[in-house]
Formats: sequence, structure tokens, C-alpha cells
Amino acid sequence: MASKRLVTRLEGFSNGGGSIILPLCSRRRRSNPSLTRSMATEVNPIIPFNPIEEYARAHISSEEYQIPKLIAKVPPPPAHIATPTVLTTLYDFPSMEPISFTPYPSSHLALPLRSDLLHRAIIFEGDRARQGTASNKHRSEVHGSGKKIRRQKGLGAARLGDKKSPMLKGGGRAFAKKPRDFSTDLPRKMYDLAFRTALSWRWRRGQLVVVNSHHNLEAWDIGYIKELFNHHGWGKRGGSGRNLLISEEMDDTLTQAFTRENGGRYGKALERWDVDVKDLLKGPRVIIEKMALDRMLAEHQSDLTNRTPRFPWKPSGSPPAKSGLTLLK
Repeated sequence: MASKRLVTRLEGFSNGGGSIILPLCSRRRRSNPSLTRSMATEVNPIIPFNPIEEYARAHISSEEYQIPKLIAKVPPPPAHIATPTVLTTLYDFPSMEPISFTPYPSSHLALPLRSDLLHRAIIFEGDRARQGTASNKHRSEVHGSGKKIRRQKGLGAARLGDKKSPMLKGGGRAFAKKPRDFSTDLPRKMYDLAFRTALSWRWRRGQLVVVNSHHNLEAWDIGYIKELFNHHGWGKRGGSGRNLLISEEMDDTLTQAFTRENGGRYGKALERWDVDVKDLLKGPRVIIEKMALDRMLAEHQSDLTNRTPRFPWKPSGSPPAKSGLTLLK
């Protein structure tokens, strides 16, 4: 066959500028070829096979070809396996007229009740809230002489040492209390799940009232607050305890309206960063601003992401940064 013969083309060999084709050699077939040392030690390099480059070389005649890039677009999940959402009604405060419906993921406001998580979260908050500053003096810390106050035998009385003994008045304490840390540890993801479970429990019972803003109060006197809460059914007939009002930022009117002298018997106003799981479970209902609810859910979703939680961590304290918070959907 012609493919088994090696030929060479010599350009411009003749005077006429033609070309001459000369056969070089013909391959000899040997049944048992002899191996030399150079052939035995020779290693053929393995060239990796790239099907995209081979396809480009075979179908594109130009030397400067471009390998097509395969861009895979992930399709959206089907409707039957997509994350479901729940609807909450947004009200105008204080008239409480419905404005619109606001959707939230079911992983934030439709979680099942987990009393074990709520119990651990409340114990965690209570241990963190303990000051642990109690301090009493031991007998070694009480000022006084170390001389024995009476002899050991012969008086018919109990044996005593110095006057700093815990059995005597003015002596030290036998088991003196010292400052200690009562705080316990709880994983951040577990606390965030308990926080959203408390909000979900309120939402299922219809006790989570989402409003646009709390800064529309006309007055802060006791008469106005009493009439407002009784008109909406939030007074004593609406349930035992005080209502919880959660705002993103407190103003002077809202602060004065729910002091002990004014409307403190009807409700308690807190800022978003100062709310704990125990606060969400106390009282007949929770009246929260939409902005505060969105940022609260965005802060307590570490169990839904892959970010590593930071320790040590406290559930309440100084207000966190108010930028860069996005609700996970």
C-alpha cells in the first residue's frame, strides 16, 4: 500500500522548478526482530488524549482554532421538590390594617416544635445571664489572731481553735462562695435552630404579628396605650402576661410608652439584638417589625449554611453590624 512507503518531495531540484519524488526505503517484514540495548531501554512518552482538542483539529482547518467551552447551566429545581414558603400578613401599625402578604421559607417559620431544643436554649441563656459575683470570706481571710481561745480539755466545752472559726460569731464561712463562671456551652447551630423554632411556634398559633413600623405611635400616655391594646384585643382579655414588641431601633416615644408608669402593664418593648428565646416564648403574642424579623432570621440561620461558627459567642450584647445580612432562601 502507498501508506506503507515513505516518500520525500524535493522542491526546485530540477531546472524547470518541478518536483521529483524519490522512494527512500521499503519496510522489511521480520518475524523475529532482534532487540538492541537502545531499543530495550527506550521509553516512549505517554501523550494524554484530549477528545475536545482532537475534535477541534479534525473539524477546524485553521491553525489558530479555539476549543469550544462546555457551559453547563443548572436548571431550577422542580416545583414538587422546591423549598416551600409560608405567608405572613403585613399590618400597618397602629391601625392594624392589612397591607400585603410576605412569603418566608418554611425552614424559617414553619419548623416543628422541638421542646428539647427550646429547653436547652433557655438553660443556656439563663446560665449566661448569671453574674457569679458572690464572694464570702473563708476563715483564712478573716482578720484576727490565730491564738487558741481556750484549752483543749478540762472545761467541758467543745474544742475550738482561734476566733476565726466558722462556729463563732464574726468568724469565716466554712464553704465560702467565690466568683465563678456559670455559663455553659451550646453549639451555635443548635441555638439558631431553637430560635427559629420559637418563632415558628408563634407563627403556627397565630401569635406572630408582623407590622411595618412601631414608630407611628401618636402618644405615649397610659390612656392611649390602654385604649389601643383593648381595641385590638391585646389587653388582659387577650391573654395573661405582657405583649412583646420587637423593634429594629427604639425611639423616645416607644420607650416612654412602655415604661412601668405608662403602658408597661400591657407590653414590653425590646430592640432586635436584645431578644432571646425566652423572651419569644413569654407573653400572649409577639408584635415585631418586618425589618427586625428579616434580620433576626438572617442572623440565626447558621445551621442552614456551611460557614464555621465563631466562638466564644453570646446570644445578647452589643448590637451587631446591620449590613451584609441576607435571608437564606
